[in-house]
Amino acid sequence: MSTSTRTRDLTAQKRPRRARSRAISTLPPLVVSSLKPHEVDLAYSALVCPTCRTWVPINEPHSSRPKLVPHHTEKAGTDDPIRCPGSHRLVTVNLTPDQWFQRLEEGLTQTNGRRSTRVIRKPKAGSAPAVMQIVGGTVDDKTARKLDEAHVRGCSTCSIRDDKGNLLRAADLTSRCTDGRRLAQLAAHTKRLAPSRRKAQMDREDFNDRRAWGLRLLHEQQWQNVSEPVADADLRRVRDTLAALIQTLNPRKADAPQLTDWERADLMSAITLLATQEEQLTR
Repeated sequence: MSTSTRTRDLTAQKRPRRARSRAISTLPPLVVSSLKPHEVDLAYSALVCPTCRTWVPINEPHSSRPKLVPHHTEKAGTDDPIRCPGSHRLVTVNLTPDQWFQRLEEGLTQTNGRRSTRVIRKPKAGSAPAVMQIVGGTVDDKTARKLDEAHVRGCSTCSIRDDKGNLLRAADLTSRCTDGRRLAQLAAHTKRLAPSRRKAQMDREDFNDRRAWGLRLLHEQQWQNVSEPVADADLRRVRDTLAALIQTLNPRKADAPQLTDWERADLMSAITLLATQEEQLTR
């Protein structure tokens, strides 16, 4: 045997570190099938510890006595952490990864198909109004009468004519066709409601006129309460502006910048306008 081969055999090989311990928790073993599917991950050999509710790896899941690795409930890097009582707890792995994944999919399907516990009641449908109530609100008595007369002139069933074909009168209600009876009933219905409809319309117009008059009177009263202060404020504003323009036109300091002819003309126009406004406000 060569020297290099002997040296290689005597050299210790680096092995992966494992959490090796003979300690076993006094808590009863955890059965994977009794846990919720979403709290187990057999693909990565981990589960949620029932004691501290954190994800913990399973040490040697394919061995005869798999158990949870030692862990604590504090943050990583904490000095003197408190070890969780679920450390070294035995785990009974009685499911294969395929069986666990099937249970997980079944749980997701049931959760997605679950109905809400809140009861949403359907609104009660009201009774449908009669045809005359629907059409009668949009057609007045004159329009309904004209529609009935036009139908009578064009319908042989709803009209009574002489030998020459001249229209004598409308047939009785029982002798008319379906459309003729509906139009006759509509004309009678709108004629019966015409007085009350005109009265309601007149009442609405009268109410709108009285409301507009009341609003106009209220506006006038409110304006009377604030008209004098507003007029005084406008007068003070015009006088202050006029005084400032006159001072600009005739500066007190001798070394003040001189105005050009165009600027002086603009100032004179503004002063004239403000003087006119002051005269109107003081009347």
